[in-house]
Amino acid sequence: MSLTQVVLRLARNPGFPAGDDSQGYVINAPLDPDSKLSVEKWQAHRDECSVIRFKPGDERDADGKLTHHGSHWFIHYDEAREGDDEPVYRLGDHTLALGSYITIHESDGRDLTYRVVQHLPAKQRDCCCASKSKQEA
Repeated sequence: MSLTQVVLRLARNPGFPAGDDSQGYVINAPLDPDSKLSVEKWQAHRDECSVIRFKPGDERDADGKLTHHGSHWFIHYDEAREGDDEPVYRLGDHTLALGSYITIHESDGRDLTYRVVQHLPAKQRDCCCASKSKQEA
């Protein structure tokens, strides 16, 4: 099975009237043909479902795993400095199709909206998008 690398960029939010392309997530996700997350595929390939959060400044970057508990999806970080797990609002009900919007409850307590801007074949633990944002910052 191949995973899809889904790139999210910060959309228009309070304090970010034009969004911010230097902030986002890259998720290696098991998508079905309708661009929805597949629990069955995730269960079979959960170790490959990585997440990279990128924001300006090295301390803001974090890597983790896409996890599923009950009917909810989370981004799980394994280091305390990276923050608490971040729930993704109703991710199981939404598609990750290009142009879609999703809300992530950030570890600092804010709910921020992100836009799906790119789908690529997944690369394990390699993210050209995060590196690009660091170079631009």
